[in-house]
Amino acid sequence: MAKVDPNEGLQEKLVQVNRVAKVVKGGRIFGFTALTVVGDGNGKVGFGRGKAREVPAAIQKALEAARRNMIQVELNGTTIQHPIKARHGASKVFMQPASDGTGVIAGGAMRAVLEVAGVQNVLAKCYGSTNPVNVVRATFEGLKAMASAESVAAKRGKTVEEILS
Repeated sequence: MAKVDPNEGLQEKLVQVNRVAKVVKGGRIFGFTALTVVGDGNGKVGFGRGKAREVPAAIQKALEAARRNMIQVELNGTTIQHPIKARHGASKVFMQPASDGTGVIAGGAMRAVLEVAGVQNVLAKCYGSTNPVNVVRATFEGLKAMASAESVAAKRGKTVEEILS
């Protein structure tokens, strides 16, 4: 389960920690990168990356970056508004609304983003590259592009029934 931050009521998930090396004249200098996602479980979600010489410092930097980089997602109850396709780099994601009781059917990095965003029922698939950074970014692009029927109707000057038909 995601860690809950007592200060802000945010769920925090660590998606990936990666060891990196800088090659210098005397050998290698090792460092770490961390990828985290945070969310309030009610449609607000953010991701961040942090780099440091030690793992805890990298995670802390990533969490701070994630809190600064939050977006609001319009959810339809416990699922998403409509089917979405998005891509970032070679990573392609597809997300589809699901009925109550389905759960979050998604893999790896995508699952972490959807869970902290508060999505409880969704069918999702990742195609192409499964690089966690690109999958998280593609998922974010898809969630940002999602619009409710009410907002689409307001933009087009139509009723919600006309949009849904």
